[in-house]
Amino acid sequence: MTDTSYPPGARIEVRDAEWIVRTCVPVADGHKITAVGASEFVRDEEAVFFTDLENVGLLRPEETVLEQDGTPRFAKSRLFLEAVLRRTPLPQTERGLALSDRFLLDSLVYQQRPAELALRGVRPRLLIADVVGLGKTLEIGLILAELIRRGRGERILVVTPQQVLEQFQRELWTRFAIPLIRLDSVGIERIQQELPAGRNPFTHYKRIIVSVDTLKNEGKYGQHLEHMHWDAVVIDESHNLIGESTLRNRLAKLLARRTDALLLASATPHNGKAKSFAELIQMLDPAAIVDEEKYEAKQIDHLYIRRTKISPEVRDQMGAKWPDRGPSVPITCAASDAEEKVFEELTQVWLAGNARPGGPVVDSRNRLFPYTLLKAFLSSHRALQTTVANRLRNAKEDREIRALTTLKELADQITDKDSSKLDALVAELEKIGVKDGNRVVVFSESVETVHWLADVLPKRLKLPAKAVDRMLGSGMTDQQQMEIIERFGLSGSDVRLLVTTDVTSEGVNLHRQCHHLIHYDVPWSLIRIEQRNGRIDRYGQRHQPQFSALLLTSRVDGVKDDRTVSAKLLEKEETAHHAFGTAEAITGEYRPEAEERRLIQDLLAGKTVEEAVPDEPLDDLLADLLGPVDGQVTEGAPARADVPRLFADTREFVGEAVDTLNLLPGLEDDGALLAFTPPKDLVHRLSALPADYLRTHHIKKRMKVTFDRDLATRKLAEARDEKTLWPDIAYLSDLHPLVDWVTDKVLVQLGRQTAPVVAARVDEPTYLVQGVYSNHFGQPTVVEWMAVVSGRVLPDKMPDILADAGVGPDMTNTGRPIDLDPLTARIPDAVATARRHLEERRAHYDAEIVAPLNDYRDHLESWRQLTLDIAHVSQRKREETRVDDTVERQQRLLDSLQITGEPLLRVLAVLVPQEAAQ
Repeated sequence: MTDTSYPPGARIEVRDAEWIVRTCVPVADGHKITAVGASEFVRDEEAVFFTDLENVGLLRPEETVLEQDGTPRFAKSRLFLEAVLRRTPLPQTERGLALSDRFLLDSLVYQQRPAELALRGVRPRLLIADVVGLGKTLEIGLILAELIRRGRGERILVVTPQQVLEQFQRELWTRFAIPLIRLDSVGIERIQQELPAGRNPFTHYKRIIVSVDTLKNEGKYGQHLEHMHWDAVVIDESHNLIGESTLRNRLAKLLARRTDALLLASATPHNGKAKSFAELIQMLDPAAIVDEEKYEAKQIDHLYIRRTKISPEVRDQMGAKWPDRGPSVPITCAASDAEEKVFEELTQVWLAGNARPGGPVVDSRNRLFPYTLLKAFLSSHRALQTTVANRLRNAKEDREIRALTTLKELADQITDKDSSKLDALVAELEKIGVKDGNRVVVFSESVETVHWLADVLPKRLKLPAKAVDRMLGSGMTDQQQMEIIERFGLSGSDVRLLVTTDVTSEGVNLHRQCHHLIHYDVPWSLIRIEQRNGRIDRYGQRHQPQFSALLLTSRVDGVKDDRTVSAKLLEKEETAHHAFGTAEAITGEYRPEAEERRLIQDLLAGKTVEEAVPDEPLDDLLADLLGPVDGQVTEGAPARADVPRLFADTREFVGEAVDTLNLLPGLEDDGALLAFTPPKDLVHRLSALPADYLRTHHIKKRMKVTFDRDLATRKLAEARDEKTLWPDIAYLSDLHPLVDWVTDKVLVQLGRQTAPVVAARVDEPTYLVQGVYSNHFGQPTVVEWMAVVSGRVLPDKMPDILADAGVGPDMTNTGRPIDLDPLTARIPDAVATARRHLEERRAHYDAEIVAPLNDYRDHLESWRQLTLDIAHVSQRKREETRVDDTVERQQRLLDSLQITGEPLLRVLAVLVPQEAAQ
């Protein structure tokens, strides 16, 4: 069969009914078309057609039927033209941003930069490596919105850690009106009940968010993922993907091959090794790097973006919207007598090493373990008790068993009343005012410490038990974790204090109702300290973030108490934050675990913290890669897309459509709030909305929406005072399903292959024609809006022609009959003129599209040769196979992005002189 594409918005005839194409993608033997019914018996029905199984006819523009518009002010025609403009995806050649100011968020240029960068490339594939707190989720939302507007975001998969599933889902819905179905443990169970056995759950919904731990279950989901293709895949906290042998790594590489757009997000995007960072970059572009051990930022700066809070553009735009953080205040706690005995034992027995009479307690293979004991004790006596007990179960050497037994006896003698840090914590919490409603998050590295504090603090603070929540990683389901985070974010909840392990230190927003954070114990990692602080020091924080840390001190000679390491790391993290915007700049490590291990090794070697952790950025490859990349961006705001429109804004379009077509009977409209009972066909579409949102506000029975940004923002804030973080009034962005439904309703009003005739300020009949060239994926590469008059295409843009012709809300429709026969007779000539115009410009279109593709082809050949040049002789054959396979796959991709076939032409309307209707 002929390789004919069916661009979105095109009308097709299948099974003696007319349909409007929503998406079209190539499959093995033809095309897979998703469409919505346009003719009477299938109106609003959604369907999928395969061209190798169905007789799909693309309606010929020469056979267009003209229809006189009898509606007041030619409303039906104006609505139809606007709906076509909205439904037609922006072409491949449009690199400007179309929707950056259409959502419920501040218009910050720095948050728009990733979208600008993503749209520049051959494909939208980008690593967003902004530091903690800058708003990576919002940046991802903006990119996805632009892809949806381009017809490249129908099927979206978002993969996140389980504790941020709902947070991410809620941000994309409340801010952008992008609905994601959450496949947590509850969501998966629900879908399994709905689907037949063996059915692919990822085909049930087109936009999904799922945790990485759920998705990496290869036995359960691997076979389904192998057969899926996504328009866009997002992987949050993508540094967790690194490691050739991990399930997460294999999952990421699979998804990278099965998607057009790939967005990776991480504030710490690798483990300190150039090869690991290269691994992430190669998921975006397998031919980006020649030597995985040696490459420069300028080679890959089109594939990643990184800013800090002190980056000029960020700092200049933030102003008072994000207060500067307060100092990290150390709270020294003098050890009690019982605690001093443990310090003495640790100092003289465990940490003395070779200086201990009789030699070290442990052999060289376990030389780090004494520091494990020290860190457990600096957390709490409960943590030390558990650590010692666990070690005793596996200890075999008598000397170690005796030392552990003695240490256990000393730890067991410490009671809660002997804990000086507990006393100091209680005093600090009272000073902050938890009883008065102020919220605090308390971090500890130890699960035992978290359990202990969560149990003892309510009584010590004279608070009800439900005022103190605890958050753990292992032992808690995804649903439990999300419920805890939601409770802490609700101003109306009873929770005043969240005690948590570092499971909460990555990705979780805790700043909505909280600006106080206490380190009950201090990680021996600047990165981890920074990650913790970033939970409340982030974009959207309205108060100055306040940090404090409890430091246990001792009088024992030679002791290594919290002054030895923790106090100094607090100072260094604060200095690095203010001077460089991130602690990674000076650590030389990019994983908390590696950073802590190296520090302990340096301490064992006799170094001080000052010697082990420098004060200035390191001069190495990764420091260069992850330094500020403001040079990537252009001056001024990102370019805006040239988006043709007939109505001033979405509110005007939806309002006129609802009134003219009576789409929402019983609508209540007070000028800001729209409330109504959704019709059945709209209810069907609402099934794709977040389940919690639907259930909480009974949306399928009564919808409340608004175009008023101030009202929507206020409702979003008020939701935090209720029992849910889901606002009851949704903001109607261009992407909201209601706007989508209204647009489809408008499109199906005209009959099959019909175009309206409108009396306007023109001198002779003017035929409005749409011309679309597509690529092999069915994505529009070129879209031309043409006005044809007397055998020529007018040079002006169609919106300008419509404006000059007076097509707008002030029009008058006399309703007098127009002779349609001569207008119909001239349609073939108008179509032929439009086709000649497109064919004459084909070379121009090809050049515009092919130029960046040819640049990448040149890069591919250069990459191939350089890669083989450095290959070891023994690996030459294997490298040739790998490289040739990569080049072949990338070449196929480039071929698929070129213009294919003939243009789709469609007559949209005919403007006639006003006297013709008189």
